[in-house]
Amino acid sequence: MANMNLKRVKTTDLVLVDRLVAVQRVTKVTKGGRHFSFAAIVVVGDEKGVVGYGLGKANEVTTAIAKGVEDAKKNLIRVPLNKTTIPHEQEAKFGGARVFMKPAAPGTGVKAGGAMRAVFESVGIHDVMAKSKGSSNPHNLVKATIAALAEMRDAYTIAGVRGIPMSRVFKG
Repeated sequence: MANMNLKRVKTTDLVLVDRLVAVQRVTKVTKGGRHFSFAAIVVVGDEKGVVGYGLGKANEVTTAIAKGVEDAKKNLIRVPLNKTTIPHEQEAKFGGARVFMKPAAPGTGVKAGGAMRAVFESVGIHDVMAKSKGSSNPHNLVKATIAALAEMRDAYTIAGVRGIPMSRVFKG
């Protein structure tokens, strides 16, 4: 998670697309009756390697979504991509949700379930195979997926860590 702070992105000059992952109705029972409010989890991304998530809570669904989008714009990270897929296999865990993802050949598509699919589409990943294990709570699934994507490293980063000259990373 310490690596996540290094990949933070500012919202300037980005065209962000927001996707609603889940809306939950929360009921508070008082002596005056039931009071309903809504919690919305939203994922935003530029479909070119930048993604973020946010949670909005309000008395109306539209206001909760708007708050979620604003929160998501404050938590953007950059994800290294390998054309239309991810650079390597990755696992992550958040709460009871565990996610596993691995690169797929071009044309495979996004083989992932609801909450994970929204994150992949927002970041711009078109070919990936992913599996969620454990909890299916959309909040934890989104957080685990973004944590896994934040830990991704491309070949140039690894070459730099190993001290290999960039000219030797890819020949051709």
